[in-house]
Amino acid sequence: MTPWLARLGGPAYAAMRIALAFMYWSHGLVWLFGAFGGRPVPELPPMLLAAGLIETTMGVLIGVGFLTSWAAFIASGEMACAYFIAHVPRGSIFPIQNGGEITVALCFAFLYIATQGGGAFSVDGWLARSRKRP
Repeated sequence: MTPWLARLGGPAYAAMRIALAFMYWSHGLVWLFGAFGGRPVPELPPMLLAAGLIETTMGVLIGVGFLTSWAAFIASGEMACAYFIAHVPRGSIFPIQNGGEITVALCFAFLYIATQGGGAFSVDGWLARSRKRP
């Protein structure tokens, strides 16, 4: 089955990158604007404002695949900080007990994306291909 699936590696990676970026981006919009049924916070604390701005901006960059490695590395770091600041204080280091499953999953997924770059279906990939043309 591997040879058949290997042909789908590029599109599957792009779909994963875009889906994860969309979840991350939408979470940022919840913080900033109360989007998607979230509740807007009248005066957002500076740390949540920073989180919302990072999640919204990096989510767009990762989704379209522009400056992907940098954006994903920043997003991974932000998710690591979010885990230790927001989830561990809930009484457990284990994500299943402190509600941090998606935070940990996004942290490591973005770390992987940072190592792989945007891939073929990205602005980064398009720019790399256009530079190689005479």
